[in-house]
Amino acid sequence: MGKGAKSSASAWRMLCGAGLLGIAAHPAVANAESDSAAPPDSVRQIVVTASKLDVIGIAATSSEGSITRQEVEQRPAYRVGQYLESIPGLAVTSHSGEGKANQYLLRGFNLDHGTDFATWVDGMPVNQRTHAHGQGYTDVNFLLPEVIGGINYTKGAYFAAEGDFSAVGSAHLRLLDEMPLTVSLGAGTVGDRRAFAGGSIGLPGGSTLLGAAEHFRLDGPWDNPDRLRRFNAMLRWSNGTVSDGMSITAMAYDGKWNATTDQPARAVASGLIGRFGTLDPSDGGKASRYSLSFRLARQLGDVDLLVSAYGIRQHLTLWSNFTHFLDNPLRGDQHAQNDSRWIGGGSASVRVPFTAFGASQAITVGTQVRADAINVDLASTERRVPFAVERDNHVNELSLAAYVEHRANWTPWLRTVIGVREDHFRATDRDRQRGGSGTESASLFQPKASLIIAPWAKTELYLSAGRGFHSNDARAGLIEDEQGQAVYVRPPLLVRSDSIEAGIRTNAISKLILTATVFQAEFDSELTYSADAGQTEAGRPSRRQGVELTAQYRPASWLEINGNLAFSHARYRDGPVANRFVEDAPGFIGSAGILVDGLGPWSGSLVWRKLGSHPLVDDNSVRSPGYGQFNFAVGRKLGHGLTFRAEMFNLLNSSDNAADYFYRSRLQGEGPEGAEDLHVHPLEPRSLRLTLSAAF
Repeated sequence: MGKGAKSSASAWRMLCGAGLLGIAAHPAVANAESDSAAPPDSVRQIVVTASKLDVIGIAATSSEGSITRQEVEQRPAYRVGQYLESIPGLAVTSHSGEGKANQYLLRGFNLDHGTDFATWVDGMPVNQRTHAHGQGYTDVNFLLPEVIGGINYTKGAYFAAEGDFSAVGSAHLRLLDEMPLTVSLGAGTVGDRRAFAGGSIGLPGGSTLLGAAEHFRLDGPWDNPDRLRRFNAMLRWSNGTVSDGMSITAMAYDGKWNATTDQPARAVASGLIGRFGTLDPSDGGKASRYSLSFRLARQLGDVDLLVSAYGIRQHLTLWSNFTHFLDNPLRGDQHAQNDSRWIGGGSASVRVPFTAFGASQAITVGTQVRADAINVDLASTERRVPFAVERDNHVNELSLAAYVEHRANWTPWLRTVIGVREDHFRATDRDRQRGGSGTESASLFQPKASLIIAPWAKTELYLSAGRGFHSNDARAGLIEDEQGQAVYVRPPLLVRSDSIEAGIRTNAISKLILTATVFQAEFDSELTYSADAGQTEAGRPSRRQGVELTAQYRPASWLEINGNLAFSHARYRDGPVANRFVEDAPGFIGSAGILVDGLGPWSGSLVWRKLGSHPLVDDNSVRSPGYGQFNFAVGRKLGHGLTFRAEMFNLLNSSDNAADYFYRSRLQGEGPEGAEDLHVHPLEPRSLRLTLSAAF
């Protein structure tokens, strides 16, 4: 980290420390309705039902929803990204060090580190374009769980306000405006230590200042400890409510770590390394993120105005050695992926309700803009020391979008949602390693529509269709044409996706909410993970078909039982039939949980998560068995504002692998061709984490 970055980090620590020192105890806590806002542009009253909101009468599809803060508070989470697993059908795992972005899987898609799943925090995009380690890279390590106010999620390309990376799904995380002064200390059995402090204070004029910070360290079970060191801080000023107010939020994150990547199975079987060992202990990374965001919501009579803006400075360096000695028998194949960028942008929308033809209707008109200034390079390294530069690019990307959405309640039993969206991208790539530059522009028109029918009380049927997209890496490939001249070749800048789904949602049975959804999604080009390169690549056209089932049963005010089952069928749409299996595409993702809250002083949860078997090569000759895991949490209020919490991860001590891939690598002493092999990253063994919190 350079002097400037260190100075910035020090300044952030001083700023947030000063904010925390000035915060006194404040008893107000945002209520459940404001903790988890309704889906965008919804104004109807919503009812809290424990972990999720009842969105009948609001939702446009059977697969969208809203997670309450209660779910976030009670869910056991080994890593921050696993709070997103409260979204039905989403699996979050890891195949490397804890400091990098997690692995996301949904609807039969291996979303790698976030491709095709758009994630937003307080109106700021998390997905990164043209990233060193993967298109759509989504690192949420900058989040403080204590300030997550709720999660709104969508699936499919049916929402006009959703753009790049959202074709499979999206998550919008809200931040709290208020919280009591809280201090907590935590420790675990795998070298995890955490200290947190945060709280809010009322200011003159009805505004609120909230500050929060954490320091976290984790070694993990690895023979070469992760030695993760992470510092997070947030300072947030707000005035008013979610629907009629404004906020300004500053966030800071610094982290560094070692990494045990996926290792060759033959190295473990031969005893060269242990199950939790690594062939290159110098693998690891460092990351930082600093952001400033603004949000304004105004109710101008019946008209709703929403404006947001953000600026983000982000850096990442990853040292990874996947193929070991395949390309360089003497110095090894470790490489450094360096990514440094500025991101700026914002959005504005106006929602105008009106009555026509006897129907209550509303039109929302919105626009979005984002600009990325990116420096990204790839260097060959030995024990993190560079000795050759492979690629060095400076990329500027600009995107503009406009959309219109019309919602109408034609009768008490019939609603429609119709939208159109246009995105325009322009990317300029300058290759500083090989010389030359190129510019590309692309636009995409996207129609979207949903029909909602309520044939009887507390039940709705949905039919939706829409077009979405993801952007590709804007860096071009330099090749020689027939005359020997250097020319740039790149994949299409925007890749189209077409989706359709039908579903039902009902809570006709008292205390029980059921949903069922069948879906199909087609992509003109599948973004797949190339494990030997540690990068995503644009590939073949694909199709997903599947069904999702969810249930939420609340037999008592303090008890909830929920379950989510997702089955999918993934195939490429070209090539020989025998070679159409999509690599790393799970056919099943399941989860179930028991949530307890308000049983006297007790609270807690038991969560089961399962990732099904899936092919690792396109002819299905090598498969992964997937994994299964139980996590457990229990908390007790001790009085005087004290709360004790215990979390047990991998309760049954499963020896499954969190991630596995099949590719070629070479160990020292092997022939020059190396060997194709299974490369695995095991689940962390059973571990315990204890936390004591005090609220004033």
